[in-house]
Amino acid sequence: MSEHETRIVSTRSENENEAADVTLRPKTLSEYIGQKAVTENLKVFIEAAKSRGDALDHVLFYGPPGLGKTTLAGIIANELGVDLRITSGPAIERAGDLAALLTNLNEGDVLFIDEIHRLHRTAEEILYSAMEDYEIDMIIGKGPSAKSYRIPLARFTLIGATTRAGSLSAPLRDRFGIISKFDMYTPEELAEIIRRSASILDVPIEADSLMEMASRSRGTPRVANRLLKRVRDFSQVKGTGRIDMQITEQTLESLGIDKRGLEGLDRDILGLIINRFGGGPVGIDTIAAAIGEERVTIEDVYEPYLMQAGFLHRTQKGRVVSEEAYRHLGLAAPAGGPVQLSFTDTDTDSE
Repeated sequence: MSEHETRIVSTRSENENEAADVTLRPKTLSEYIGQKAVTENLKVFIEAAKSRGDALDHVLFYGPPGLGKTTLAGIIANELGVDLRITSGPAIERAGDLAALLTNLNEGDVLFIDEIHRLHRTAEEILYSAMEDYEIDMIIGKGPSAKSYRIPLARFTLIGATTRAGSLSAPLRDRFGIISKFDMYTPEELAEIIRRSASILDVPIEADSLMEMASRSRGTPRVANRLLKRVRDFSQVKGTGRIDMQITEQTLESLGIDKRGLEGLDRDILGLIINRFGGGPVGIDTIAAAIGEERVTIEDVYEPYLMQAGFLHRTQKGRVVSEEAYRHLGLAAPAGGPVQLSFTDTDTDSE
């Protein structure tokens, strides 16, 4: 098991917590906290589709993991009063797997495909006619005796979720009628999510503990709920069962999570760039090799929050740490001051 899969502040879901996470997930739009622009628009689109008696247009959610894309897909199905089928891009290995899913959908059903950017090319091509015409073309047999059949489908709604919208092919992306970006949550929104989760878990919690956990949750509800569960454990074993500031700080210190939500490997990445590469720029592949992690793990798990918190920048030449990172780590910034970023900086580097 890789490092990021066992991290407390990882934004990836954990199978062992899946059942508990489901109980904390809101079931309606009125219960959903955050992503206000996304949910307000969805209210309109869902109401319009219901009034017409039609399926909701296909939806694409994109943004960092752990922000509630799967939860919102479930809410959409609940609001429409239809069934939800859940799968993921890597799980669909053959075109026939996707065809079987599509032909088993009932009228108005929602099909949710997580990590849709990892869908195999042959399976993706089946989606084109399915999304546009609600039909799929299947070839039965081989060689001269092969025949093509067009199979009609029930009108359905495809909801795709991705952490990499740029990795989607243009033909697939253009077939989504509703495209929504998920942003990091504010500490106030996360505090409200933690308050709601604590109520569901029947754990008494003080207001200052709510904000302390929220400020260390990396802008991500999944991390916030995970921290709440760990603090609850400490409060039951080493405290009174009530979550107060003392037990909260004790828990987070034991977990190695600092005031800005960074843990050991986050600080290692920043320290590596500062101590071995003079603060950058340095390519992502060099960083990955130096810390023994895969490039995709750094890009999807670590970088989003480091960038959102202002500790790290992407430039054309590579990754560069900010003056804020030096201050957070208690290090002196270079004599020349922080690296100046030009307006031509992009999200990619030369490596």
